[in-house]
Amino acid sequence: MASCNILCSVKPQIDSFKKSCFSQSWSNRPHGSSYFNKNFQFRRNSFVIVKASDSRTSKKQVEITYNPEEKFNKLADEVDREAGLSRLTLFSPCKINVFLRITSKRDDGYHDLASLFHVISLGDKIKFSLSPSKSKDRLSTNAAGVPLDERNLIIKALNLYRKKTGTDNYFWIHLDKKVPTGAGLGGGSSNAATTLWAANQFSGCVATEKELQEWSGEIGSDIPFFFSHGAAYCTGRGEVVQDIPSPIPFDIPMVLIKPQQACSTAEVYKRFQLDLSSKVDPLSLLEKISTSGISQDVCVNDLEPPAFEVLPSLKRLKQRVIAAGRGQYDAVFMSGSGSTIVGVGSPDPPQFVYDDEEYKDVFLSEASFITRPANEWYVEPVSGSTIGDQPEFSTSFDMS
Repeated sequence: MASCNILCSVKPQIDSFKKSCFSQSWSNRPHGSSYFNKNFQFRRNSFVIVKASDSRTSKKQVEITYNPEEKFNKLADEVDREAGLSRLTLFSPCKINVFLRITSKRDDGYHDLASLFHVISLGDKIKFSLSPSKSKDRLSTNAAGVPLDERNLIIKALNLYRKKTGTDNYFWIHLDKKVPTGAGLGGGSSNAATTLWAANQFSGCVATEKELQEWSGEIGSDIPFFFSHGAAYCTGRGEVVQDIPSPIPFDIPMVLIKPQQACSTAEVYKRFQLDLSSKVDPLSLLEKISTSGISQDVCVNDLEPPAFEVLPSLKRLKQRVIAAGRGQYDAVFMSGSGSTIVGVGSPDPPQFVYDDEEYKDVFLSEASFITRPANEWYVEPVSGSTIGDQPEFSTSFDMS
């Protein structure tokens, strides 16, 4: 009588989004001090071994080894080659303003600025999938309070891309949010730039990077910066971007400290007084950073005084970080219009942030400076991480 034995094995491994079949995020936040995302992705790396033999005749045993995953992956690759790109996951990093000078007020009500923008390693992840719909994008996120309709810059970017190119691709998008909102880190602007890049990949790159950069200024002043290579001297409203070689070593660490309270950009600019701002030449700041590195005297932010009026506790936080750091930070400053305080020179926050009840809900993250190669998008460094635990996980979907 013939006998048959089947052996199956399933081995979990971290793999790419394309080949993963399960992804979940969760956490406990007893302290509630910051966001920390633990992603567990499992790949079914299965194999089947079939053994057959005839016990009556003792005829030769036949053994067949079959790896279905390898077969499925080959089929998936063939489908992708035939059908074109259907899924894409991209890193969407944020930025800091190493210095920010406000140089004049414009006739249109905006202010002219001069700033050294630099991309850093903290960022979101955005997963794009082509939708069968030809009328609506659907956005989901892990972050409560993020709009999922046309108010979101991701949706605005997709609408803009279709308008400019005449393409008709619609998408399912999931935003895995790690960058806090209202932080002065440009998280939403980065999401928009990343979305324009993704939409262009799905359409066979019908637009140039320069065109994407120019179009992006129509929906946000900070968005064009992210089409630089990661370091840029920005003027105008921020949309005039001069790509420069990074003047800062990539191995310099930093810590980001953001209180729960956000600063309203409109309110900060409303309180800004040009005649009381710094008079230092922004190009001299850029030159000094390029030759001597980051120091407290070059990290000028003209929006700090009005932001500290809007949120007095932010001024106190900066002062305490400087005092408690005892020289461990090369510079401590606010990014953008707030409310993130950046300490460059060490990845470690001062101890009082952990000890004081006042700071139990602050966002903490270590980060480093990053750039991107030509013709490629930003890649998340392996070492980049947030500090502490993530707040309660929530998922939202726009199913309308």
